[in-house]
Amino acid sequence: MEDTLQLMKEKVKILREAAMAYYLENREIMPNIEYDKLYDELLELEARTGVILSNSPTIHVGFELATDLPKEAHEKPMLSLDKTKDKAALKEWLGNETGLLSWKLDGITLVLTYSEGKLAKAVTRGNGIIGEVVTNNAKVFANVPLAISFKEELILRGEAIIRYSDFEKINSGIADTAAKYKNPRNLVSGSVRQLASKVTSERNVRFMAFSLVKAEGVNFNNSKARQMEWLAGMGFDVVDYKIVDSSNIEETVAWFSEHIDQNDFPSDGLVLTYDNLAYGDSLGRTAKFFKDAIAFKWRDEIKETTLLAIEWSASRTGLINPIAIFEPVELEGTTVSRASVHNISIMEELALGIGDTIGVYKANMIIPQIAENMTRSGGIPIPIVCPVCSEKTEISQESDVKFLYCRNEDCLAKHIQSLTHFVSRNAIGIDGLSEATIEKLVDKGLIKEPADIFKVEQHKEDIIVMEGFGEKSFNNLVASVNNARKITVVRLLYSLGIPTIGLTNAKTICKYFSYDWLKIQQASSRQLLDINGVGEVMAEAYVKFFGNEKNQAIIKDILEEVEFEEAKTKAVDQIFEGIIFVITGAVEQFENRDALKTAIEDRGGKTTDSVTFKTNYLINNDSLSSSSKNKKAKELGVEIITEDQLVMWLNSGIGPKA
Repeated sequence: MEDTLQLMKEKVKILREAAMAYYLENREIMPNIEYDKLYDELLELEARTGVILSNSPTIHVGFELATDLPKEAHEKPMLSLDKTKDKAALKEWLGNETGLLSWKLDGITLVLTYSEGKLAKAVTRGNGIIGEVVTNNAKVFANVPLAISFKEELILRGEAIIRYSDFEKINSGIADTAAKYKNPRNLVSGSVRQLASKVTSERNVRFMAFSLVKAEGVNFNNSKARQMEWLAGMGFDVVDYKIVDSSNIEETVAWFSEHIDQNDFPSDGLVLTYDNLAYGDSLGRTAKFFKDAIAFKWRDEIKETTLLAIEWSASRTGLINPIAIFEPVELEGTTVSRASVHNISIMEELALGIGDTIGVYKANMIIPQIAENMTRSGGIPIPIVCPVCSEKTEISQESDVKFLYCRNEDCLAKHIQSLTHFVSRNAIGIDGLSEATIEKLVDKGLIKEPADIFKVEQHKEDIIVMEGFGEKSFNNLVASVNNARKITVVRLLYSLGIPTIGLTNAKTICKYFSYDWLKIQQASSRQLLDINGVGEVMAEAYVKFFGNEKNQAIIKDILEEVEFEEAKTKAVDQIFEGIIFVITGAVEQFENRDALKTAIEDRGGKTTDSVTFKTNYLINNDSLSSSSKNKKAKELGVEIITEDQLVMWLNSGIGPKA
């Protein structure tokens, strides 16, 4: 008995961690099929022992919320639904009653309250007891009535969803493949729980009603179907349903199954409820489920295939994840050939070995996962060195789950941001090379240092098969890389990401050393401190950076790939020497803010982002603006000028005194 209880505790812990990650953090730490398996095993152990642990997910609805949205308790608890994957079990559950069989929508559940005919409140399901108030966001849904003819209090429940067509449209506007949303559920969850309703309004969120909680004074003749008809008459979109009994329920389930691929909305199963409201209410509830409804989950389409390899993918956090590569199979209408194994523990539980016959499926018909391993040969070695930097790896055990990490602080995988900065617009300036693409190239070992970016043409065969790439994308990337080979010393200095050296300081330093790279790289602290605007901290960081042997080698390799443009050293009167400007608001007489900054800096001035006591002028075409920078300038006595004033100084060649 003691061993059984310990086993139950372990299963409870794993299930709760997985549920918390899924419901509160919108991420998965185990496949759905594995979660269901563990859940059913726990139920069986509880039935056999008669013991139910206090924190068991079989009796607990959810977890505490952790957001900045206001919280509110539900009038009636929103419990989960019991579930089955067996059509015969549905028929047995229904018995001699009539029921409503409807789509189980895969979105975020909401409770709407109307008072005096107007939408008064919208609250998420939350943990089932307490939800988050999202009323302002619900008011900008694509189809929620803001006013209805019924004037008494009305409370109803439904699912906020984003249709597949809208999901694809939103994703099509995101150029970066890795930045695209993974599935409609994650997108709608983030959209509904936005702190800014403007963002929600842009996502075309829809509300589908599925049950009525309260409608004072209305007689529905004890029928759930009548309630749904009434809600539709009030202007609500209600979930599609069919009336069923024991004679047609199995064929109706088959009808739904055949039509799911025609839906423009995400569904992860069906819901069966009793039409007889009084009978459903009389059944009561368990600690976790109301007994008047049950969910039917689709049996996942599992295809057998052969495991070809395990790739190890390093991330910016140092975490190294195993990725299963297998013979391509068709699943839910698409070809898949890879799936995340999530961590070492899952890989070991599956006993994966190269050449094994594995079953793969799509969780919720979307995310490829490994369901089982039929041959379980095991033996896949865990890397002892990082696939990116080749430094020693370390296995870390967190909540009984084993993860692989690279602890090398200098690992390039941890410096994706530095590489992203290197190619950014004001630095080297390589169009189309996003952070996500850089991360993919690093993961594959194609980029180990900045200079490697200029050698991507050598890796055509590896790149054109990457997700989001093809022949055309590859050619565009190569063209962008080659266009960026001719640079200025300012761009190079800024691109290196030296602590405290922003674009303005880079310009000032390069100008001081007459755009001579050798002098720039060999600058001493004493020389740097002679430059207006360079202090001791900045000078120390600068000298330390260039004194580092690894950095010297990185710069040497970059210099072999680029060519410096001749610096424009046309004599311009330094009318803004020693003067510090801050720019805010829209510009009117320059192409953009960068052009305005350049005009100031070319004439000896300096631009910064924040208004301080050192600021001489704030440039804002709306001098009466209530912006934070205007307020700060007024508090500190900083003069606020418009572009007209600056242009007058530029045209006259006579600037103000510092």
